[in-house]
Amino acid sequence: MASSKNYTSKGDRKSVSNGKQRPSDVSSLETVGNKMKAFKKGRKVWLTISNPNTKETNKKFIKVNASEFWTKTSPYMMGKSPN
Repeated sequence: MASSKNYTSKGDRKSVSNGKQRPSDVSSLETVGNKMKAFKKGRKVWLTISNPNTKETNKKFIKVNASEFWTKTSPYMMGKSPN
């Protein structure tokens, strides 16, 4: 069918990727590293954690703001106080 002169593709499937990374291409370690970099830059980062409230059985995991778990640390400077 593809060898005839008047064949036109239906365009059902893409033959070329769009160049973006899939979530499956990024490991969990890279994901956490990217989140930490964004948090250090001052961006709003959300973390998914297991729900501490065991009574809510319909919500196994919840999303929380990273500022509730992580603290911003400034780089260490010798001889200066972090005011």
